[in-house]
Amino acid sequence: MVDIVTRLGLPITEITGSQPDLDRAADFLELAAFFSQDGRIAASKLADSISSRVEEDDDASTTEEVGAVGGEIVLRAVERIADRQHVLGASYPFSVEQHGMDIHFAIVEGSLGQIAYILCLILSDISASFPALEGELHPNEEDKRKLRQYFQFFATAALAAEIKGSAWSFGFPRPDHSGFIAKLTEIWKVIDDGSIEPQEGASKHPKDDKIDVLAARVQNDRLPGFLFAAAQVTTGREIGGKSLRGHLSVFKSRWFHTQPVTEMIPYMIVPFVFSREKFVDCVRVVGNLLHRLRIPIRVSEAEELVQSGVVIEGYNFLNSASKWLLSYRSKFL
Repeated sequence: MVDIVTRLGLPITEITGSQPDLDRAADFLELAAFFSQDGRIAASKLADSISSRVEEDDDASTTEEVGAVGGEIVLRAVERIADRQHVLGASYPFSVEQHGMDIHFAIVEGSLGQIAYILCLILSDISASFPALEGELHPNEEDKRKLRQYFQFFATAALAAEIKGSAWSFGFPRPDHSGFIAKLTEIWKVIDDGSIEPQEGASKHPKDDKIDVLAARVQNDRLPGFLFAAAQVTTGREIGGKSLRGHLSVFKSRWFHTQPVTEMIPYMIVPFVFSREKFVDCVRVVGNLLHRLRIPIRVSEAEELVQSGVVIEGYNFLNSASKWLLSYRSKFL
């Protein structure tokens, strides 16, 4: 069987150069471990692959210089993986072993947080300019549809746990196949702040009006002024233009006769890993952000909410997502 590193497409232009994308290099190692027969990948294989490609493209470099390039990138990528393991703890499905020489993939049965991480990892890769999952490993259109649908449900669970309240999968198409006004009415029976009535000029056939998830932690006294979040869920790289900031006031003025007085907190939920520098600027633009280093922990926390009777729409599909992802992996072993 062809070696997994050979089967994956090496995003050489992204992980080398003066400013190598170390998160992409770390993602490559994780994908290689996930799709390997024994769930392990020797980090040195990536170093060798990088060195081979660099040597092909740069005849002027010596063998020692080329080897140093590959070794340095892999060393820093493994450090990134160790950082991820530290941040996510039990919700991270990989580990660094053999003194940093091996990356090991192992799913703990029933860990939806770990499954959330794998889902985010695959979605991150297929949206990249040069995906590692190419050829036979690249998801077909039906697979992509499934991945994005499941991500919507994981995002709903994550936002519920973020505010420790109920959450609804509002993005079109909705899991219960409900219409826009019907779904909004169902949710507002719980929110109980404002009165729904489409205003002049509002679309006659709305889908979701940019909101994919709504989550609320209503108080026992049923009065307004509680944690209330609205999220845009996206798997596309360009997220700045999808911000709900500025739109939430439009949403309330468009669909309510008496507008809610409770402020909605804007969120963006994405499957990527952002560096601190990019993360800070994204928050400036889009509001609060849940990315791959936050979603798995929140999904793990959602289980306790469900067990206590909190409604999280779509949570019942998460186990199906787990089975689907592991079945997807097995096709390529």
